[in-house]
Amino acid sequence: AAMPGLLLGDEAPDFEADTTHGRIRFHDFLGDSWGILFSHPRDFTPVCTTELGQAAKLAPEFSKRNVKMIALSIDSVEDHLGWSKELEGWADAAQQQDMDSTPRLLRSLTLSPFVQVFIFGPDKKLKLSILYPATTGRNFDEILRVVDSLQLTAYKKVATPVNWKPGDSVMVIPTLPEDEAKKLFPKGIFTKELPSGKKYLRYTPQP
Repeated sequence: AAMPGLLLGDEAPDFEADTTHGRIRFHDFLGDSWGILFSHPRDFTPVCTTELGQAAKLAPEFSKRNVKMIALSIDSVEDHLGWSKELEGWADAAQQQDMDSTPRLLRSLTLSPFVQVFIFGPDKKLKLSILYPATTGRNFDEILRVVDSLQLTAYKKVATPVNWKPGDSVMVIPTLPEDEAKKLFPKGIFTKELPSGKKYLRYTPQP
């Protein structure tokens, strides 16, 4: 089951793999949670080492959001276990860690010079993916931000505008009629005036 061909809305392949936490089947692993799958070209790569160390550090934040993390690389589980020790060293240098939260490392699914983030919803469908070159480390503030946006917009009839962060105003989706919007968003709706006179930029405090 190769991942890179996945499109938004596609169901996650229900692959089986050996991990540092034993053998898993992906859909069972996700259960009713959201999931993030990080792909890595190989173990022991410097940029990925910093990323997985950061993922471990932020594990409580992801856990709070009901998100399970799993990381995938071409190498063997033995290599993954060796790499986990390196990650402990890196994370300890940054901050003392409970390394039970080290992201689980998958066995081989794909080999690529790119690194990719896949975010799946509890329905096992792909909600977002971001592709990076191997030389550019991922921004975990952005990953947490998009999880917050995906979760908010999955359950409320809103969208998040440019540079949105939790607590900022959100946008009422354009398909929602005015009277329904007023009932749904009792904190009030502010419409931004546009040269066209159209009323489609509707904001409301974050529900």
